[in-house]
Amino acid sequence: MVQEPETISTETIYKGRIFDIRVDEIREGEIEYKREIVVHRGSAVVIPVFDDLSIALVRQYRHPAGQYLLEIPAGSLETGEDPSAGALRELEEEIGVRAAKIEKLCEFYVSPGFLSEKMHLYLATELTETEQNLDPDEIIDVERLPLKKALEMVRDNEVHDAKTIVAITLAASRFGFSLAD
Repeated sequence: MVQEPETISTETIYKGRIFDIRVDEIREGEIEYKREIVVHRGSAVVIPVFDDLSIALVRQYRHPAGQYLLEIPAGSLETGEDPSAGALRELEEEIGVRAAKIEKLCEFYVSPGFLSEKMHLYLATELTETEQNLDPDEIIDVERLPLKKALEMVRDNEVHDAKTIVAITLAASRFGFSLAD
């Protein structure tokens, strides 16, 4: 039986608005090592599928990537916030729609080697248009396209954001499309 690693010490070296950074010293069997960890509350991400099987994505500049990326609506969870409530909040804030139906597709870690963030992915349907309510620093353009076209863009390496690739692929399979089409 494998023994769970033991955290010997932990030190927060940075506290930020979106994430903190800590250094943990770990003992695994006879081996001790350190890990730098980006601590994040988690995110709610949502793919809105309209009745005509089109989806709405946002295009925004992502400085770490150095380019504009096409993405599904997403945002950090507030402390104690239910992920489905966060998904509904982000959907209306970024796209300007409300969903009568929301279904969890999956949850996953973004990059578990150094980041604690878990994303909770939802499919939103039965949509009603309202209006965007962007944060002051959100500069985004909404792009609406057929789900099948978005899946082709994933296949053709035109979508570079991992959460969006996962969302489009899973949502497309719910509506009978696959990457092999």
